[in-house]
Amino acid sequence: MDSFENIELLDCPLCHGAGMLQDEDGWCVYVSCLDCGCHTAELRYRTPEERLEMARQAARFWSVGKVIHPGPGE
Repeated sequence: MDSFENIELLDCPLCHGAGMLQDEDGWCVYVSCLDCGCHTAELRYRTPEERLEMARQAARFWSVGKVIHPGPGE
């Protein structure tokens, strides 16, 4: 499978911590913060081409601050 190394991630939109692109056992990708735990939506894919496009889309969501924060009340 293709690597995500060419996809640039900004710092976390909430806490400015480091973000990491995650792949969940071949069915979805998302970006999560290593510090506060917020994350983008899980984007499903079926093919290697879709995987790369969904990874880019998750990075775009992250860049504009479309994240879910697992704080109190959620």
